[in-house]
Amino acid sequence: MSLIDTHCHLYLEEFEKELDDIIHRAKHYGVDKIFLPAIDSETHQRVINLSLLVNANCQLLPMMGLHPCSVKENFEEELKIVKQHLNSGTKFYAVGEIGLDYHWDLNFKPQQIDAFERQIEMAIEKNLPIIIHSRKSTQDCIDVVKKFDGRVKGIFHCFGGTVEEAKQIIDLGFYLGIGGVVTYRNSGLKEVLQQLSLEHLVLETDAPYLTPVPHRGKRNEPSYIKLVCGSIAAALGKSYDEVAEVTSRNALCVFQMN
Repeated sequence: MSLIDTHCHLYLEEFEKELDDIIHRAKHYGVDKIFLPAIDSETHQRVINLSLLVNANCQLLPMMGLHPCSVKENFEEELKIVKQHLNSGTKFYAVGEIGLDYHWDLNFKPQQIDAFERQIEMAIEKNLPIIIHSRKSTQDCIDVVKKFDGRVKGIFHCFGGTVEEAKQIIDLGFYLGIGGVVTYRNSGLKEVLQQLSLEHLVLETDAPYLTPVPHRGKRNEPSYIKLVCGSIAAALGKSYDEVAEVTSRNALCVFQMN
């Protein structure tokens, strides 16, 4: 049964020394597509270069966007670079990751909102989904998306919010990206998912971050998505294969590959 990792920073330095082995392990556990979210101009070319790697084991599929934590004084220039890439002829599968982050630095909150809205407009222009980063800002991200009256779809990456927030996201036609946090004992995410349908979920690792149990504290990697799939299956009383099948179908839908 194939699995899809909808969010993995496989191009970062943490993976360089054993990239082939990591991809081989991912394929061994059924991962045949890995989507690569962008951060900023320091890593855009790495995303593109990795996606061009000819690999029979796994498809590496690029996104383009400006991460909210990279929205600083030069964000206008960064947005120009994003737009240039989107117009370059390179095939991107989403605009992301974009959104709001109220955890690290609130000094650029207005600029984050501006950059988020402008990148949604870019996605609409290119008929692409968006991948939303919403750390400590889920409701504000929902409210921004609502302004666009159903013209954009995508994924709320690394969802860890409430049932109410989840239902608002689903009502907007978005999917919930579920990763390693679902394996954490006190996260409360399993209880939230038990009140939702599998039809609204996709799997992700966010590797190298948010490593699932029992590897928590170590570097994450795409093969660990099997642990996320198994944890969701146990929480929802579904089989592993059903979770894999439905979430993969959902991912293909949101990335317009079905």
